[in-house]
Amino acid sequence: MKLKPINQQVVAIVGASSGIGRETALRFAKKGAKVVVAARSESGLATLVNQIKELGGDAIAVIADVSEFEQVKAIADQAIATYGRLDTWVHVSGTSVVAPFDQVTPEEFRRVLDVNLNGQAYGAMVALPHLKQGGGALIHVSSLAARVPFPLQSPYAASKHGIAGFLDSLRIELQHQKQPISVTNVMPAITNTPIFNKIRTKMGVEPAGLPPYNKPSTVADAILYVAEHPTRDFVVGDMGRVLEMLQRIAPAIVDRLFLQVGFTAQLSGEPKSPDAPDNLYGPLSGYDVVEGDFGKLSVPSFTDWLDRNPPIKWSAITVVAASGLIAMLGGISG
Repeated sequence: MKLKPINQQVVAIVGASSGIGRETALRFAKKGAKVVVAARSESGLATLVNQIKELGGDAIAVIADVSEFEQVKAIADQAIATYGRLDTWVHVSGTSVVAPFDQVTPEEFRRVLDVNLNGQAYGAMVALPHLKQGGGALIHVSSLAARVPFPLQSPYAASKHGIAGFLDSLRIELQHQKQPISVTNVMPAITNTPIFNKIRTKMGVEPAGLPPYNKPSTVADAILYVAEHPTRDFVVGDMGRVLEMLQRIAPAIVDRLFLQVGFTAQLSGEPKSPDAPDNLYGPLSGYDVVEGDFGKLSVPSFTDWLDRNPPIKWSAITVVAASGLIAMLGGISG
């Protein structure tokens, strides 16, 4: 399967007003893609489109709540009406409620799934008819929570596990139909975005994440890479990859780790009332930026860089394997 170079693509980015989505939109535009940005925040989209145009890029905005199918459909419709086609669909939008499960209401649980899971499904539904015409990439950003436990965020974890199952099923269906569409699940570990400022909490303090944090640019780099290189899954962040691998081989160890640090690490020292404004049911103004409050805890990812540079990656693996073999043979001969 061959995907178009980014400078020849029309790309829709859903959840683009802040954080990973905003950085991704800027990266696509800088590389010459025509960009359709969507979110609930009218002000966030307006500043983003202006920023893209100042860079010499081409972008339009569509205001949409992803829990409403017709509003998601309008994103794809506007892309076709403006640019005549759709090559890549990037779905980033999400929300959460930080609280023990027994303090989460049925309405809150349902709302998180409506945004995080149903919204992702709606995105695929509206994008696929257009991607089937000329091929392309369907890129869904879930989370490391699709693979490892996230205490205090059970609705969020449920939605992210759901995205993984949905994409795995969809991918096989498209392969069976011989459709030239790449389906990728991008799973970032904790990332320094404004999500911690915006999500609902019942813990009395502003939420935080288990450090170290990814930089939003690291996740954007992964998204742009899979938009040109068909990829099944992409776990973003060195720590995320370690935890994801450990979850596969020794889940009880991961359980103990999160039991020890998963609660305190998600609670900052900044007081925040459960009645404070949040983004669960509507946009929250003032956070239409890329970075969050934890820049000092953000680190680059070496393993991500290797995955985006396969020749170097396999050369490094070959050198390590050869060194190990030489050492083993030396031990035998000795």
